[in-house]
Amino acid sequence: MPEESGARAVIRAALLEQSGLVRGLASGRRRGLEPPSYLRAELRYVDLKGQRHLQITEFDERQAHTRNVAGADLEKAVDELLDLPYGSWHVETTSETLRLRYTKKGKELLHRQEDLREQETGHDRVKRRVLDPAAPFLIELGISDHQGRVKPSRQAKYKQIEEFCKLLAPALDDAVSAGRIATGPPLQVVDLGCGNAYLTLAAYHLLTAAGHDVRMTGIDHNPAARKRNTRVVEALGWQEHLRFLDATIEGAELDVRPDVVLALHACDTATDDALARAVRWEASLVLAAPCCHHDIQKQLKSVTPPAPYALMTRYGIVRERFADVLTDSLRAAVLRQVGYRVEVVQFVDSQHTPRNLLLRAARTGAKPTADLRAEYRSMVTEWQVTPRLAQLLLPPPEQTPVTEVVS
Repeated sequence: MPEESGARAVIRAALLEQSGLVRGLASGRRRGLEPPSYLRAELRYVDLKGQRHLQITEFDERQAHTRNVAGADLEKAVDELLDLPYGSWHVETTSETLRLRYTKKGKELLHRQEDLREQETGHDRVKRRVLDPAAPFLIELGISDHQGRVKPSRQAKYKQIEEFCKLLAPALDDAVSAGRIATGPPLQVVDLGCGNAYLTLAAYHLLTAAGHDVRMTGIDHNPAARKRNTRVVEALGWQEHLRFLDATIEGAELDVRPDVVLALHACDTATDDALARAVRWEASLVLAAPCCHHDIQKQLKSVTPPAPYALMTRYGIVRERFADVLTDSLRAAVLRQVGYRVEVVQFVDSQHTPRNLLLRAARTGAKPTADLRAEYRSMVTEWQVTPRLAQLLLPPPEQTPVTEVVS
């Protein structure tokens, strides 16, 4: 059962335990408060010049900022981080895992689970990876060679799926801690538009390694890919719990409602189709990395921009990039109106893929406020666009922009 008092003190003590802390992670934000300056912060201890330091790495949308503190500055640094309005803390020690979450009303919920792990304090340690390059599925997929090394030509693909999985793991932990996903029955996960199943197999590997009883389904309307993916799964011995369906995103039929829906780089409005299916299934957690954004780009070519924003659509390259931002902003707004809490984050550096934003949505069931609906209506009306996701999920009056009728 969750503990409801002294949660911050427990997390503080764990973060200050120099011989016991393995890793601390702060992320998200508390409801009703301004977001922290950084998207997330990671903490661990390192030994520098014979003295133990707390290494704090803070991430914005573009890069990581690292500082090392020791001595009298250590407690001050930890307290300052705990004062920031992060929505959750995930702390791993040599003996247990702690998960602190703040509810909508600001109440602290702390979960504790016994776990045994080793502390690493070497400053020049090998980079921590959630996906071991020597994992058999990576070799079967041809991403790693038979010596367990990522092939030079597949580095970008490896990085994409690893960074996606880094965001999946804590998001799932938060959903379980919040009670949105039950821990008893098998965890039902669906990958929509799975293609060659890089993410499908990576997610299955990651979640089963973390102790989850997973039932995974990859969906793609490509018979050749399905046959190839099935051969890989059989070679790995995963066929009992991982299957592939030859179906379109909108036409896929499942026996059991999924808990988690994934979509990596579904092209253009296929991302909207994936998000809409997830919402209709009432999936507890949705992670989607959109690909190209042609639909809104085309619409912007034929509209008169609201003053004074004509410059944003005058030049093709600027219009294209603005359309990307507008599309994903409107997608997040639509998801919020149908009962999801949404974060839009960068999941991988742009050098690995220019399509590097991730929509992470957790189902809350909350009804949309009048301000939220008005904000959305104002945006689509000003820009005279009709988002595909709105057509799929919102009632008719909310789908399209309001046009003035001149008598």
